[in-house]
Amino acid sequence: MTYIQTIPPEEAQGKLRELYDQDLKANGYVANYTQALSLRPEVIAAWRALSGAIRSNMDLRRYELVTIATASALHCTY
Repeated sequence: MTYIQTIPPEEAQGKLRELYDQDLKANGYVANYTQALSLRPEVIAAWRALSGAIRSNMDLRRYELVTIATASALHCTY
């Protein structure tokens, strides 16, 4: 159960439906961050653009290593 209001995939419409469908096509599920930001689809699109710009200058291995190192430094268990 989430602590914030979200829009479930079966209720998504318009731009949010498109973003959910992109997740489903790429991953087979709707990502947690996508659903967490479901009340603000424009923020989801902006986050994806920022993330894509960062990733575009790194190979996958480096990106994953940076992600793991950052999570470790922040004591993130997610």
